Amino acid sequence: MLYNNLSGYFREKYGKRLSKICIDGGFSCPNRDGLCGTDGCIYCGERGAGEHIDPSVSIREQVLRGLEGAEADDLFVAYFQNFTNTYAKISVLRERYDAALIDERIKILAIGTRPDCIDEETAALIASYKNRCDVWVELGLQTANDRTADIINRGYHREYFERAMDILSRYEIPVVVHLMVGLPGEGMEDIKSTVEYINRFDIFGLKIHSIYVMAGTRLADMYSSGEYTPPTQSEYVDAVTYILTHISPSLVVHRLTGDCPRDLLIAPEWNMKKSETINAIVYKMQLENLYQGARWRKM
Repeated sequence: MLYNNLSGYFREKYGKRLSKICIDGGFSCPNRDGLCGTDGCIYCGERGAGEHIDPSVSIREQVLRGLEGAEADDLFVAYFQNFTNTYAKISVLRERYDAALIDERIKILAIGTRPDCIDEETAALIASYKNRCDVWVELGLQTANDRTADIINRGYHREYFERAMDILSRYEIPVVVHLMVGLPGEGMEDIKSTVEYINRFDIFGLKIHSIYVMAGTRLADMYSSGEYTPPTQSEYVDAVTYILTHISPSLVVHRLTGDCPRDLLIAPEWNMKKSETINAIVYKMQLENLYQGARWRKM
């Protein structure tokens, strides 16, 4: 196997593929409500990462829609996706997580959030769900470069990531880290530094995102003014190949590229060619006799 993909992990652990139910939990973000900012990250749209989710529907109804037409033996992941899904009082978090876990076929509770919104109380709550299903937390690191973090208006520096990883590890909560390729001002040296940085931690999974310019974002303004140029498909393939070959072979790769709604994509055009991009990564690795962890060294 060239890389340890999520579908393979599902088959090994659960005996079959799991379908993901993406959920809008009705949360905000400290980078939007004024706690650490008001404009959000420069690439983030008004709906966060949930442009395809209907926010007017309750959590329970979102899950029921995701279960429609499912067979009795189908299995699912309840994924709280957009904005910051640990950014509320504990009582609110519990109510909303409970609202998603309404069917025994839901085997995983996955929670997307920010490192600066993880504390002891929140981790304890998330860990309490391990007696009902598997859980994991997804942290949007994107880059280990604090200078880039300021450019993209991430709203926190990497010390918060380190603190969150310490807390979550103590509660034995698996972590999926999000990395983004093509951030403004970053090149391969930054990718290498970020990979070296995440290799210091005991991470369960990795999501690799291709940055895209989406309408209505500040990145779109930077693109229009000539301040930002997205990577070419070839540059992206090279970067992802580097990442895969330099991470631990045990780490589960959850995705290799990102998706932008067609009606909102400004650039790059190749972002719409997801299969083509993944095939190019696979081809490069096969051609060069590479595989996940081929050049990894334990930190």
